[in-house]
Amino acid sequence: MTPVAINPASLPAPSGYSHGTLSGNTLHLGGQTALDAEMRIVEGGIVEQFRQAFGNVLTTLREAGGIPEDLVSLTIYLTDIPDYQAHGREIGRVWRELAGSVYPAMAGIGCTALWQPEALIEILGVAVIPDDRLRLPQA
Repeated sequence: MTPVAINPASLPAPSGYSHGTLSGNTLHLGGQTALDAEMRIVEGGIVEQFRQAFGNVLTTLREAGGIPEDLVSLTIYLTDIPDYQAHGREIGRVWRELAGSVYPAMAGIGCTALWQPEALIEILGVAVIPDDRLRLPQA
């Protein structure tokens, strides 16, 4: 089974990576920071960066036919864990707005820096998409 790149047209064009890689019905979601369509990290702090980064993850998931309930694992990298914790309620509201009330296995990991210096968060994950909804990119 050959892995298939999933690169939604609405996300910044990848260079040297894929937004997602589909192997069978398992979608490995590449790390997403809060990059907007103009390749800039959104302003407004951790809550807005969470909204953008998680939205980017969900955009890739939906491109392959997935829905938030298909997420089985997420890893969240943070440059400031106390800031994330201080805004936990707001981040939880954003989660429920974007994905509902189903939560996959998750880990939050502190790090000193991310690829873009102004990025506060990066999210990567894994989803398992049922065959009846799986969508392959058009060649």
